[in-house]
Amino acid sequence: MLNLFPITRALIIANVVIFLLQGMGGDDFVSHFALWPWHAPLFHAWQIITYAFLHDGFSHLFFNMFGLYMFGPEIEHTLGPRHYLMYYFVSVIGAALVHLAVMQLTGTEWIPTLGASGGIFGLLLAFGMFFPQRRIVLLIPPIPMKAWVFVTLYGLVELAMGVFGTMQGVAHFAHLGGMLGGFLLLMYWRVVGTSNL
Repeated sequence: MLNLFPITRALIIANVVIFLLQGMGGDDFVSHFALWPWHAPLFHAWQIITYAFLHDGFSHLFFNMFGLYMFGPEIEHTLGPRHYLMYYFVSVIGAALVHLAVMQLTGTEWIPTLGASGGIFGLLLAFGMFFPQRRIVLLIPPIPMKAWVFVTLYGLVELAMGVFGTMQGVAHFAHLGGMLGGFLLLMYWRVVGTSNL
């Protein structure tokens, strides 16, 4: 199926290749390309994009790439390759900016952030908006629900976990930032009359 969706395929390949390079480069690689708070000495502007290609272990990579595989092709088909690629990276950047702002406001310790989750949450939001009545079945528990319900509940759960500090080490506000960045871009495209939207 991915042969029909070149951008999704390229993103998955890039994430896997960079994960392997990360394994060889170790801490130095993470120090240069993970996302650090913007008041930290290790922060560089390119990190608002590069962090999304790094992952904290194989399971982190697998679940993010599974999400990309599940939702990416239909969004790529709907938007077209050029708009899809733009949408994905706007979600990634939106996730980074929201996460940086929250870290600044809360005085979070200087720890790196990494992972494609912001982009994946952007794709999830787009899926809920484009296919609101489509049924999604959760893995745990296996409960089917409409896409718009799933996306709304997932967003609310992320907000609650971010506010109450549940699951420490997970960048909940970055996930919400990915959704926000994607939503704002979709609204902009609708206003300017971009085709297919």
